[in-house]
Amino acid sequence: MSYSEMAQLELMNAAANVTSQADLDALRLTLSLFFAERAQQSIDKMWDEGTFDQRKLDELRGQHLRTPYKTI
Repeated sequence: MSYSEMAQLELMNAAANVTSQADLDALRLTLSLFFAERAQQSIDKMWDEGTFDQRKLDELRGQHLRTPYKTI
């Protein structure tokens, strides 16, 4: 069984125990914090390796990266 499949099972088990809006909110927050921490670790690693620096951060700060919505 792959790690992805094991993670899916863990999430399904967690979801099966959600019995209220408060539980759902707590699960969402926990998942959000998990992925935010992973993103921060990746950014820190790139910074330490020199592939991400203040110049690149300044470039990204000025960009508009949202997906444009199509009007019908």
